Amino acid sequence: MKSALNLATRGLGNVWPNPAVGCVIVKDNTVVGRGWTQPGGRPHAETEALARAGDSAQGATAYVTLEPCAHYGQTPPCAQALIDAGIARVVIALEDPDERVSGNGIKMLKAAGIEVTQNICRQEALEINEGFFLRILKNRPLFTMKMATSLDGRIAVHTGESQWITEAPTRQQGHLLRANHDAIMVGIGTATEDNPQLTCRLPGLENHSPVRIVVDRRMRLPLTSNLVIQAQDIPTWMITLGDQDDIRAEAYREAGIEMITPDDVSEMDGGITLSWVAEELAKRGLTRVLVEGGSHLAAAMLRRRLIDRLSWMHAPRIMGHDGIPATQAFGVDHLEDTPFFDRTDSFSSGGDLVELYRRRDLDIT
Repeated sequence: MKSALNLATRGLGNVWPNPAVGCVIVKDNTVVGRGWTQPGGRPHAETEALARAGDSAQGATAYVTLEPCAHYGQTPPCAQALIDAGIARVVIALEDPDERVSGNGIKMLKAAGIEVTQNICRQEALEINEGFFLRILKNRPLFTMKMATSLDGRIAVHTGESQWITEAPTRQQGHLLRANHDAIMVGIGTATEDNPQLTCRLPGLENHSPVRIVVDRRMRLPLTSNLVIQAQDIPTWMITLGDQDDIRAEAYREAGIEMITPDDVSEMDGGITLSWVAEELAKRGLTRVLVEGGSHLAAAMLRRRLIDRLSWMHAPRIMGHDGIPATQAFGVDHLEDTPFFDRTDSFSSGGDLVELYRRRDLDIT
């Protein structure tokens, strides 16, 4: 199962709206087939592993990180594929929350006389697909906030200069984060001040650049920005109120940008409601969104308990009080009101320190 979990992570960032699943088929203590969910969500992990196993699947054991699907979609259900291949035993990490599956795949397998073992490495499997579970059960994706700061939590000096706070190996870690998320989201301040590309530029992973999202309430993004210029080649979405300038909106659309606007602007109370943003992104199939700035968007999302994970990259620098903070004030009066995170990992990256956190009160069920 550990091997299947490692395979599952290969799909992160390029299989949405599907979960990232891994499958290992074992016969006579020998691995005869391996598979993971392919880009776009098809083929599924089980199908890939069975194709590699061939006739060796007869009487074998399949280790799968998520319950095999039981419904007919673009392809027949994976549970049926396992049955038809003559698999004798299926070991499953956790049940699929999708109501079309949710226990039905297990029932199909048992009805066919296949031995089923459940909840092996369940927590590890859940952590891989937390975004998928959140989209299905909470109608929103998983949000990871990436911050590259000085030791005193500053993202730029008072003049706005920020390139580069961290060293090259740490910036590569940031690009790897981009590759395993479905989308990157920034506020209009970051989009205009930094003119970012928001692409993955690691050698060999250039085609793993995720959807780029800019939250731009009043459509201030320059038409000459990288996000606009590259929109024909890299999916780019703008979240906006959409009631400002029809001509400018059409210019964005002609450049290739997908405009996401509320059906009723009056419900937004003059701004963009982040709960609505989360629902809209989930509706479009996103499961994992990387938030890269700026400080106003970070504060707003933290205030609304929408940040689920942190990837905090500390450079050994001190900028002082006049440096630009990682987050703006967001109205916390008591310690009990602060978002609280548990550190899940930390490691050195060049001369920097990278710390990973998960929100303590994150409830998937």
